[in-house]
Amino acid sequence: MSVYSRLEAAPPDPILGVTEAYSADPSPDKVNLGVGIYLDETGQIPLLECVEAVEEELTARKRPRGYLPIDGMASFNRAVQVLVFGADSPAVTSGRVATVQSLAGTGALRVGAGLLALSSPGRTVLLSAPSWENHRLLFSRARFQIARYRYYDPVTRGVDHRGLIEDLSAAEPGTIVVLHACCHNPTGCDLTEVDWSQVIEVVQARGLVPFLDFAYQGFSRGVEPDRYGVDALVRVGVPFLVANSFSKNFSLYGERIGAIHFVTGSAAEAAIVDSQAKTVVRSLYSNPATQGAAIVSMILNSPARRAKWEAELRAMRHRIIDMRHAFRAGLAAAGVEEDLSYITSQTGMFSYSGLSIEQMRRLRSEFHVYGLDSGRLCMAALNPGNIERVVEAVGRVMVPA
Repeated sequence: MSVYSRLEAAPPDPILGVTEAYSADPSPDKVNLGVGIYLDETGQIPLLECVEAVEEELTARKRPRGYLPIDGMASFNRAVQVLVFGADSPAVTSGRVATVQSLAGTGALRVGAGLLALSSPGRTVLLSAPSWENHRLLFSRARFQIARYRYYDPVTRGVDHRGLIEDLSAAEPGTIVVLHACCHNPTGCDLTEVDWSQVIEVVQARGLVPFLDFAYQGFSRGVEPDRYGVDALVRVGVPFLVANSFSKNFSLYGERIGAIHFVTGSAAEAAIVDSQAKTVVRSLYSNPATQGAAIVSMILNSPARRAKWEAELRAMRHRIIDMRHAFRAGLAAAGVEEDLSYITSQTGMFSYSGLSIEQMRRLRSEFHVYGLDSGRLCMAALNPGNIERVVEAVGRVMVPA
């Protein structure tokens, strides 16, 4: 009997499965809106000019590739703290934040989950309904019980404000609550400032542990406005975690660069948390990668380079907004009579289109337009070359024959 004989085949990843089907489709008119990647107006992953310039400088230095410390590059960690919290944040200036470089956002979440498994074993993790599917997988593999809180309202195609607060209010003290800081994946429906105020009030009253996934900073309203939830939590002084990634906003997908931040009650507590977080990293992958950290560090630590990056990020954000407006206008012109305002009120890379699983499957089989069965479409994959084709296809499945 094989040591692997008790294993059963795992279900396919819903996103990767759509991409595989897209790749196998021979149609020259196919469009992939199932991707979780920002694509430029030509349908390609962009190489940011600020990144290209820094990479050329790094190549010219001919640096050795030694190990980084377990918690990562110090200049990177300091710069990322400023980006995520602000230079004047009392959590940063008091030394209450322990930051550890990670393998992108997924690695940040997993290190955070590993640390919480040491400090809070047996607790429940509350995920939004719906949420990024990998949230469920990585927290369950860290031996947490998974439950859901209401988040998306299919009738309004926005946040279920009442259900959200009711479910958080019913959570047991010590429950870990995963919140999307901005650009909710997969719905694109973000918490308002009023929502954040109510959520934080419940967090304090019930003794909950917020864990913010901050994978899309800069893709909603801007680098600083997008950290509203982070700032609000710092102001009330509760301990929480933030996982951030540079895959999207630096277009560094393959470099796997991110960070996990533990906001604690004191500098002494932050030192203890940092020491334990390093044991988690040591057991998972030992040391983080150098190239992505060097790129991000050099850009964020230079005012001129950072300004260049923010300008490029702003252009990416505005291109998505333009595609949302073109998509909405096109559907209206195609005869879709229902309220389409949700398309432009949602933020970030994704839109929960409201299309049924049957409509999504029809899009793939009849029109070669690929999205997830949930109805999630990637607005960042739309461009002038495919928008008319996508509008025609979606309009055909939305308008009764």
